[in-house]
Amino acid sequence: MQQATTIETAPEIARATGAAVQCDRRFFGGMAIALGITVGAGFSRTYYFNGVAAEPFALTPLLHWHGAAFSAWMLLLVAQTMLIATHHVRVHMRLGVAGAVLAALMVPLGMIVAVTRTASGAIADHGAPPLVFLAVPLVGMLVFALLVGAALYLRRESGAHKRLMLLATLELATAGVARLPFVEEWGPAGFFGVADLFIVALIVYDLVTRKRVHAATMWGGLFLVASQPLRLVLGGSSLWSAFASWLVGSPVPL
Repeated sequence: MQQATTIETAPEIARATGAAVQCDRRFFGGMAIALGITVGAGFSRTYYFNGVAAEPFALTPLLHWHGAAFSAWMLLLVAQTMLIATHHVRVHMRLGVAGAVLAALMVPLGMIVAVTRTASGAIADHGAPPLVFLAVPLVGMLVFALLVGAALYLRRESGAHKRLMLLATLELATAGVARLPFVEEWGPAGFFGVADLFIVALIVYDLVTRKRVHAATMWGGLFLVASQPLRLVLGGSSLWSAFASWLVGSPVPL
């Protein structure tokens, strides 16, 4: 009798599992696209449509390389979610190798751009002194590296892998959020808060579909959120001031 019940309910279990997988693919694909749109909107004036701006932004070769690499990452995230959604798992895995190499290049590139922009005095006013604010992108690149590293380590655990990759990309997308017209004047508290709405969406999705928050969402999200105020605390310390002054190699207002 028990065996018959199991056989009868197996198709229902399979349908439920398939529906959950499709829901996952739609959600993470949609989140990847939303992050891409956010970055595109944030950098539209200073990068993507800079040539037609009333006051064009001076783009150096280094900034072009930076923009190309970080744009490629956003496109890669969307492509990877689409490959999974269309069952091209092997292509997804092969492209993942290129993604790992790209991430390894992006970390030093992002740091170099942050330091050189601060040294030149061209860094945008985000409501904090330049040397203090320098801690935000520099620590941010370390956060990105650690989240990507954890995602690659857990690449065979799809639930953790895709959540950590999403959180790592959110770290990058925060720079785009900070440049949105209605956010940039709010300072770090504003753009971090708006960016963290993506984490809230991930938590809500976990609760609705899993009835609990996935461990990768909880620990990865907590790590990302906790790092945000700590960057400003670090940036305001005398030790950081000395280190940042040495990095930029010239006097910069504190």
